[in-house]
Amino acid sequence: MGSRYSPRGRDLFLRRRVPENGPLKAAVIGAGAFGRHHATKYRALAEAGAGVELFAIADPSADVRRAAVSQHGVLAVGDWRELLGKVDLVSICSPAVTHAEIVRAFLNAGAHVLVEKPIATTIEEANDLVALARQTGKVLTVGHQERFVFARTGLLDQTETPLEIQCWRRGPWTGRGDDVSAVLDLMIHDLDLVHTLVGSKVVDVQARGLTQYGPHADEVSAAVTFANGTVARLDTSRIAETRKRGLRAVYADGVVEIDFITREVKNTTPRPLAALEMGDPLGDSVASFVTAAKTGSEPLVLAEQARQALETAVRIDEAVEAGMPVAVPAIAGRAVA
Repeated sequence: MGSRYSPRGRDLFLRRRVPENGPLKAAVIGAGAFGRHHATKYRALAEAGAGVELFAIADPSADVRRAAVSQHGVLAVGDWRELLGKVDLVSICSPAVTHAEIVRAFLNAGAHVLVEKPIATTIEEANDLVALARQTGKVLTVGHQERFVFARTGLLDQTETPLEIQCWRRGPWTGRGDDVSAVLDLMIHDLDLVHTLVGSKVVDVQARGLTQYGPHADEVSAAVTFANGTVARLDTSRIAETRKRGLRAVYADGVVEIDFITREVKNTTPRPLAALEMGDPLGDSVASFVTAAKTGSEPLVLAEQARQALETAVRIDEAVEAGMPVAVPAIAGRAVA
């Protein structure tokens, strides 16, 4: 990938590698829906001889802990604090509102950290975590796994900047992620991709939202304007009747449209793109994290980039709360009422 979105040069990206005197000890904090998958990926890497082992999981649910012990035969604790200083790297898959506290604790304890999105729930928290990762020399990366899917298509390597981007991500209610808004739960994936494609500063944000299960918005439409003139229109819902997910990028010389449900890619630009292969983005993310921890290399998703996506997400949430009107057409589904 190119580095136009990187907030600093690779020459400044110097980290202390973990000692190579045996496999790295990994832990998963929060072994629910996402955490279980992280644990499985660490086990697969261990079986492939990648120099890492799943050492422990932490979850407040006794049932979850019993299941983890049965499936993986690892240490299972109810309080993640029991693992501080005992692991080399950690996946944090707990509710979003707990991310900042847990990330901070493990960085201070000398562990490399992969935290599921969002990096935190406030800009102040994210700034503190980015600074702490630099100070400790530890890897801090965030679970924006779709970056790996897009990287395989070649879309993220293009130097041309879209004039307009539309993103839609709609699905039925699951009850997961409701500690934050649909913006921090779902739209933040698209915001990460938009920032990667545009590489310019946000100058205006307008948004409208709908709350059904409350207290946070469950459906949001937003218009984000960048300093270079690009406008991104995003539509996200976790209370839709059917799943719809896609992206449309308009360039001066053509259009790229991707349907993630059918995996169809339409490209009228002169630049070739590879087919959309979903592959195993979580597996790629965990493997990339382990490699970065072992070698001191740069992960695909930098903490600074995740912080930038969070900043825009927070501005969208603030616009929703302020009731700011936005002229966003219905994108692949009904408009927000």
